[in-house]
Amino acid sequence: MANELVKYHHELNTIPLRKFTPVEMNLFFSIVSRMREKGTQTVRFSFDQLKDLSNYKATANVRFIDDLTETYEKILSLRFGKRSKSGLSVEMFVMFTEFKIDGDADEPYVDIRIYEKALPLLNDLDEWVRYSLQQFTELQSSYSKTMFRLLKQFRTTGYAYFSKEDFNELLDIPKSYRETHINERVLKPIKEELTPLFRGLTIKKKYGKGRGKPVIGYQFSFKAEAKNADDFSKGERENLRIKMFNIEHNGELSQEEKWVAKDKVLGLKIGTHEADFYAQQQKETDKIEEEKLRQDLLKELQNGFK
Repeated sequence: MANELVKYHHELNTIPLRKFTPVEMNLFFSIVSRMREKGTQTVRFSFDQLKDLSNYKATANVRFIDDLTETYEKILSLRFGKRSKSGLSVEMFVMFTEFKIDGDADEPYVDIRIYEKALPLLNDLDEWVRYSLQQFTELQSSYSKTMFRLLKQFRTTGYAYFSKEDFNELLDIPKSYRETHINERVLKPIKEELTPLFRGLTIKKKYGKGRGKPVIGYQFSFKAEAKNADDFSKGERENLRIKMFNIEHNGELSQEEKWVAKDKVLGLKIGTHEADFYAQQQKETDKIEEEKLRQDLLKELQNGFK
C-alpha cells in the first residue's frame, strides 16, 4: 500500500461525507483508488486486499462485512449531479450501481461497479486531486482526513480559504458546535495530525466586523509542493524524518502540541514525549543538586581540616 495513490476529479471534494466514520472513509477512498480508469467494468476486491488498502485493524470478517455494508449505505446517500443554467433542470445520480459482498466464497470478495454518469469523477481526468492512500488512512480524526483531502487540492499553491459556512458543511461539523468546540474538536486534531504532512502549516481565523467580531472563515497556508512532486513513500525512515522535522520547525505549534504530534507520529501513548521531557528535566535538576551537595560537603571537610 506504500505507493498507492488516490486520484479523482476535484468535484468529489465538494461532496460532504456526512456521518462517515474514519474507518468508512478509509474503505471508501481505498475503493476509489482502485476504480480509477476502470470504466464501467466490475472491479473485484478480495477482503484481504481491501483490508490492506484501507489499513483495516479488526480481523473478524463479520465485523468487516458490517463496516462495508454501512460504508455502501452512506455512499448511496452521496448525491452527484448538475443543474441547468436556468435552474429548471436538475439531474442527480449515485456513484456506484453495483456493490456485492460475498463472505461465503472460498476467498471472500466485494464486487463494485461505477455508474456510467459518474465516470468523469475517476476517468479521463483533466483536473484532479491526488494524494497518498497510506498517509490518508493513517490519520485518525475524520476532520483531519477531510482537511487532508481538501488541502491536497491546493498542494501547488500552498493556500486555501474556506468561509465558515463551507468549512462547517464540508467537514460535517454539528450545528450545535460553538467556536470553542471547533477549536478543541476540529482544529486541534487537524493541527496535530496534518503538521507532519504539510511543511509550515498555519491556520488563521478570519473575523468579520460588528459586535463580537464573529469568525467568518478559516485560512490554511503551507509550503507549496512542486507541480511534478510525487506522493510516493520515500521509505519508512525518511518519511519519519520529514514528519518529525515538520513538527519541530512549525512555529505555530506550542511545545505541548509538538509533543502530542510526535506521540501520534510514533504511535506512542499521548503524553509520552511530555513525560520524557519532564523526567529529563528532573534528572538534570537532581544532578545539579547532587553536585551542589558534593561541593558543600567538600567545603565542610576542607574547613574541618583547617
